Amino acid sequence: MTLDDSNNFEEPPAPSVAPASGARIGMAMPVLKRSVLDHLLFTCGKSLDDASPLDFYTALAHAVRDRLVHRWLLTERTYEEVDAKRAYYLSSEFLVGRSLGLSLMNLGLYDAAARLMAERGYTLDDILEQEGDPGLGNGGLGRLAACFMDSMATLQLPAMGYGIRYDYGIFEQRIENGYQVERRDNWLQYGSPWELPRHDLTKVVRFYGRVEEHRDERGRMRVEWLDTKEVVGLPYDSFIIGHEVNNVNTLRLWSAKATRDFNLQLFNEGDFRRAVEEKIDSENISKVLYPNDMTMEGKELRLKQQYFFVACSIADIIQSYKERHEDFHDFPEKVVIQLNDTHPAIAVAELMRALLDEEMLEWEFAWNITQRTCAYTNHTLLPEALEKWPVTMFERLLPRHLQIIYEINRRFLRQVEIRWPGDIERLGRMSLIQEGAEKQVRMAHLATVGSFSINGVARLHTELIRSDLMPDFYDFWPNRFNNKTNGVTPRRWMLHANPGLAGLITDRIGSAWIDDSLLHISKLAEFANDTETLDELWRIKQKNKEKLALVIGEKAGTYVSPNSMFIAQVKRLHEYKRQLLACLGVIAQYLELRRDPNIAFTPRTYVFAGKAAAGYAMAKLHIKLINAVADVINFDPEVRGRMKVTFVPNYGVSLASVIIPATDVSVQISLAGKEASGTGNMKFAMNGALTLGTLDGANVEIREEVGPENFYLFGLTAEQVKEHRERGYYPSYYIDNSPILREVVEIIESGLFNPGQPHLFAPITDSLRHHDPYMVCADFDEYLAAEQQAARHYEDKRAWSRRALLNIAGSGKFSSDETIRQYSQEIWGLREVQVELDG
Repeated sequence: MTLDDSNNFEEPPAPSVAPASGARIGMAMPVLKRSVLDHLLFTCGKSLDDASPLDFYTALAHAVRDRLVHRWLLTERTYEEVDAKRAYYLSSEFLVGRSLGLSLMNLGLYDAAARLMAERGYTLDDILEQEGDPGLGNGGLGRLAACFMDSMATLQLPAMGYGIRYDYGIFEQRIENGYQVERRDNWLQYGSPWELPRHDLTKVVRFYGRVEEHRDERGRMRVEWLDTKEVVGLPYDSFIIGHEVNNVNTLRLWSAKATRDFNLQLFNEGDFRRAVEEKIDSENISKVLYPNDMTMEGKELRLKQQYFFVACSIADIIQSYKERHEDFHDFPEKVVIQLNDTHPAIAVAELMRALLDEEMLEWEFAWNITQRTCAYTNHTLLPEALEKWPVTMFERLLPRHLQIIYEINRRFLRQVEIRWPGDIERLGRMSLIQEGAEKQVRMAHLATVGSFSINGVARLHTELIRSDLMPDFYDFWPNRFNNKTNGVTPRRWMLHANPGLAGLITDRIGSAWIDDSLLHISKLAEFANDTETLDELWRIKQKNKEKLALVIGEKAGTYVSPNSMFIAQVKRLHEYKRQLLACLGVIAQYLELRRDPNIAFTPRTYVFAGKAAAGYAMAKLHIKLINAVADVINFDPEVRGRMKVTFVPNYGVSLASVIIPATDVSVQISLAGKEASGTGNMKFAMNGALTLGTLDGANVEIREEVGPENFYLFGLTAEQVKEHRERGYYPSYYIDNSPILREVVEIIESGLFNPGQPHLFAPITDSLRHHDPYMVCADFDEYLAAEQQAARHYEDKRAWSRRALLNIAGSGKFSSDETIRQYSQEIWGLREVQVELDG
């Protein structure tokens, strides 16, 4: 049975094309129908009458995958034929989100799939909702990596991503009695049609053991790493297709497997636990994204994870290179390895180990190759995020790598000493080893010393790397440091997430903004005074808000009005991101309404979402406070219809795709100098939200692009923050001098939001009064004033829509296509390679 062009399923006619170009890869509607039905029958084992929406999803996904695999094989063959230089993007996170909708859109099959599902009485959204949302990332880092992979394929750049195939990604978040509760994220519960296991490409990774030195037959010193424990890395390949091109790049994620799954002798002796112990220990490595590292066992598992995927990837890269080259002289001309933050920094030592111990190169040659091959992206200014590992743990787990790091450090510090004779303090600051009661390996230093390029991810961030984070290294290698402001893909975050807005833009300026360059979107500013365009933009936003209101009702149990101003702060929970400041602002607005219910007040819905790390007690207490405040406000009849507060659980890519297009005001309020870039701020601006924010990260550049009059600025600058810290910061001063802030803090302390638990929020109020490390108190009054200004402006619908339109028109710089073009031209040296379909 198959689907014909009418609305009925019938016995199929004999195929008019050969199978190789027919049901498995053809793009015509009848061929796609046949392919879907074949998979429904032979992959799902279901007849039409028995098939569920999940079955139709599975069949459609496999039909799409067939077409991706065809292009993927052609892409690999094309890259090999031209011996293209490739970028290898190493990242501990890839937050790709759902794949079916984006793949259909990029293949040009979205409308055909919608018609196909309609014939069975389903909307395409019904089918797309069946797909899980893989949580293989914690936030911006993983989502950035996914956007970059999308752009590399769209720009037809030979590239490959490497990471970890976590059995369980970032936890599923539930809210119970206002508290975050973590549940496992079983994204593989029903399997995944978007990956292909590559059993022929497994790699062996070693841990522990000892190091032994000897001289070879030519008298050269050689090192052997002996008595190690081995783990197998099994790669799973996923397919990253560019938009309306034939290039399909590879995302290769490694899964840890035991070299021996089962010890039959131990099992027969009755020791059932030890019989599978090796399997459990080995597979724990890729079991969970970011295991809690509050214990030494957790720290060791984190380091194991990082080395595991890096070692697999380096071995894979070298094997691929050797298939086409006889020696390593051209390695840096054909390979560039981009380290996405410090998690894969061990790649510097691992590449050296492979070149020295396995390829038998001399140190100078191997180091020259390594430094010309590796490039490092720094993503944070927070000291705790610049990973350091205890030397004792490193020596036990990776003894050979510690040897190599010591030798890199010895040679490097000799260069520093020659440059600055007698500067002992500088040597200590720049050393790869941090001295102290417990010696630590500084991974950011290792990445910096071993890379030819070190980039920040926003202009301000890069300036702070040079001046505050790594000034000694910048003095030593000024030409290595550069900026590459982050970006996001307009295909995922506009075309797919906000089709109404995408249609309006294309109607006005054409389609070149989608994949030629988002810079074309600046032409939209020509319609800033066109009332028809502004009114349509308002209607699109309202429709998106209606959709979000339904989602909030379903997921959070809060019923909100789409006619209110939607103010959203959705991101990972961290004190520096200052969800607490936004919550205090909500309380202040509530108290104002309670004092005078008759004041003019723009109705508002405050939308919070985001996950706190499982071991981050203060961030989790902030979630509890937000929910406690919501419980009071949402059930107070005095403010009904004027204020609502909601915390939407389990924030991820799919939820973001609903929240972002519906938001009026985007809250981006990290303390200046703390956020590297941010990418949520870009997504919101692209979708017509106005930013309420500080001069931090990419906010600085967004404000320049959209115009200061279309951005609600408040707060200390990075320089002022630094001055406050140097002269002493006293939060009590700001509380004492702000009647509103004082009232807010006191009302929390009064127990209004925590009846029966009088001291529940004491850690928060005590911190505000005595510590306030992220200067919430200093910025509070200005934050409140900026929100009130936005609310006043919102009352004029057309004027607001004009501001929204100018935000959209100013977002062109923040496409990941533009960022990747800069990486490719200024760091990687890649060339575009077009893939042509057979026939």
